[in-house]
Amino acid sequence: MLRKKWLLLVVTLIFILSVFLTSCGKTETQTPQQSQEQKTTPTTSVQDSDNWTKAKDTSKIPEASKSRTDTIIIGLHEPKGVFNPLYSETEYDNYVNSAMFDGLIEVDLDGTYIPSLAKSWNLDKDNNTITFHLRDDVKFSDGTPLTAKDVEFSYYIAADPTYDGPINLAKAGIIGFKEYNEGDADKIEGIKVIDDHTIQIQLEKLMGTSLSDLNIPVIPQHYYGKDFAKGKLEGVKALEQQPLGSGPYVFEKFIPGQEVRLVANENYWKGAPKIKNLIFKTTTDETAAQLLQTGGIDYETSNITAKQDNIELLESFGFVDYNLLPTNGYGYIAFNHTLPKFQDVRVRKALAYGLNRKAIVDAVFQGLAEVRNVPQSKVSWAYPDEKEIEHYEFNLEKAKQLLDEAGWKVGPDGYRYKDGKKFTIHFLASSPNAVNDALVPIAVENYKELGIEFVAEPMEFNAIIDKIRKNDFEMFFMAWGLTAEPDPYNIFHSKGSQNWIGYSNPKVDELIIKGREELELEKRKEIYHELYKVLNDDLPYIFMYQRHDLNAKNMRAVGFQISSFRDFTGSLHQVEFVEY
Repeated sequence: MLRKKWLLLVVTLIFILSVFLTSCGKTETQTPQQSQEQKTTPTTSVQDSDNWTKAKDTSKIPEASKSRTDTIIIGLHEPKGVFNPLYSETEYDNYVNSAMFDGLIEVDLDGTYIPSLAKSWNLDKDNNTITFHLRDDVKFSDGTPLTAKDVEFSYYIAADPTYDGPINLAKAGIIGFKEYNEGDADKIEGIKVIDDHTIQIQLEKLMGTSLSDLNIPVIPQHYYGKDFAKGKLEGVKALEQQPLGSGPYVFEKFIPGQEVRLVANENYWKGAPKIKNLIFKTTTDETAAQLLQTGGIDYETSNITAKQDNIELLESFGFVDYNLLPTNGYGYIAFNHTLPKFQDVRVRKALAYGLNRKAIVDAVFQGLAEVRNVPQSKVSWAYPDEKEIEHYEFNLEKAKQLLDEAGWKVGPDGYRYKDGKKFTIHFLASSPNAVNDALVPIAVENYKELGIEFVAEPMEFNAIIDKIRKNDFEMFFMAWGLTAEPDPYNIFHSKGSQNWIGYSNPKVDELIIKGREELELEKRKEIYHELYKVLNDDLPYIFMYQRHDLNAKNMRAVGFQISSFRDFTGSLHQVEFVEY
């Protein structure tokens, strides 16, 4: 779901960085992970990655898709329409933006960083600087060359005092950021354009997360910056549905609730896409498989749940390739920590013990997901030893005991009360949604046995996002898509840009900062394992599961290279149709 595919830091990079920084002061980017001008794309083949289960019956390919030779249609959940990568927050907006914009660096199939707009970078421990060397052959879709001034401009948008997007540039520790963001300074001292294709960032301290912190999408100054001044971002935001970037495709039209139409960027620096037109078509859990079967879409990203029934269904079509990968992310139920009833950890623990999470997960995913108790995926190097954490297995008696201890007593009507207030939970339930379909009836039943009234309020996904941003919620279910960098600052630090639940724990803040600053991989592991123990005990969320991602496509669309760390958008420029 919610966002940041741009900010990816990985095991190999951290290891190499730590070795170089501990052995010498000034580090030139001579390693495969730090300077790879020769590796501008993650693959030179137009074949699919080898993790696809391939279909074999070409006779089953629907005529509707065969007749479409210059247009690929990708199904996904409805975007909000925030088509500016510095502002988009939902996974679905991010997919669309990834087709139109580039970041400084990108992530490869194994989770390691590779060059993108930046062909190489230098890390200087003595001076606490990172210098990005940009490609000199990149143009925006209108033909204007991309330069270091555009990178600088993008940083200034995210640093603006009025910026309200998801990127948290404050945590990077850029010299002069605070003076610009909170004070009267009109320049950020630590951001220096050296020449048209070189930009240097001076930091307070070079950290294990520094490269990830500084990897942002780049937008063109000549287009978005016409009316820009410090504290004046209205002109930038006004162009959210008139985007212009340097990515493989160019925006054409957005029809809310239906589709987003894009056309190939003939100026794309990796080469013009092989398929001229790209349509992101809105699908749901109820329509995605049918549209794939009839040829209404060529690829589905998010609305075919990874469960055995759906795998059997896709296999029965005969012409559908599918990819089943462990998700780099987790599902969760959030509490609004600004509400007194959720500020007592005993209540949060009671709601975790008192919910049959395994029954929910098994009902939805049919063995293709596991209950999780920390905010991390098993694909991450930072995942802790499960023997060291509490598993919160379903236990109504323990839940009742905790509620009693917290002062919530059962009244004559069977419901619990405290200070004259009935314990009622209003739950925002996005619909249609397979998880909520299973979760709500089980939660109603389980929590009623505890003496808690659970009231589900069904509504559309984007409406829920709006209510969350306004702090108008009690509980909701959602899922985070993670990156290869395990730093959870944005989500759980008290100053995190995506900490919408009002969570604050000084020990969590301390460990997050400690993990960010450490350069050595093994030491970072130790810190994150300790952090997960604290989060497991304090329960900012009810952690639900890690599932699998099920991507499905028409077998005639070839060239999708994906993994748990790299989604389909990284392959769009090379995808082509194979005629049978």
